[in-house]
Amino acid sequence: MTTSVSHPEKVLARILDTSQPDILLYCGDTASRVSEVWHGQREAVRLLTLDTADPNARLPLDSVPDLAIITDTLEHLPYEEGALLLGQLRNYGTHQIAVLVPQTTDWGFTDFIALGFQRHADIESENGALTLYTYNLDTYNHKRAWNNPDNWANPEMWGKAWW
Repeated sequence: MTTSVSHPEKVLARILDTSQPDILLYCGDTASRVSEVWHGQREAVRLLTLDTADPNARLPLDSVPDLAIITDTLEHLPYEEGALLLGQLRNYGTHQIAVLVPQTTDWGFTDFIALGFQRHADIESENGALTLYTYNLDTYNHKRAWNNPDNWANPEMWGKAWW
């Protein structure tokens, strides 16, 4: 799903409203503004924050976020540190991750696809074009139907030739 929207904050607020996280992690100025406003309306939500200069310093976290919002961060980090940040968030079980990056950054479509993300939206902001990439644990790796009688991975099919 790729759309063109004029306010990144509105897109991130929609993601927050849709996901309704109990534990929300944010990193970056835009993520901070949106998260604080949303938290003001839902005080029971636990907020976690990472420093944009060294986001990996606090990882692993003491609890797994339901949603992580990363903005204004990856474009200022060496690629390896940014990939480590996203990989750790994903591998430690963060349910959903939303990353907003400028289209002029060194991070490209294939970098995010390699980490299991999808391009969600292209956003025109007053500071230039941005791309929103999202990751959802529920849709990342579909379960295989190993018990499907026609599936090659079913042990009952191993001795049958298909040619």
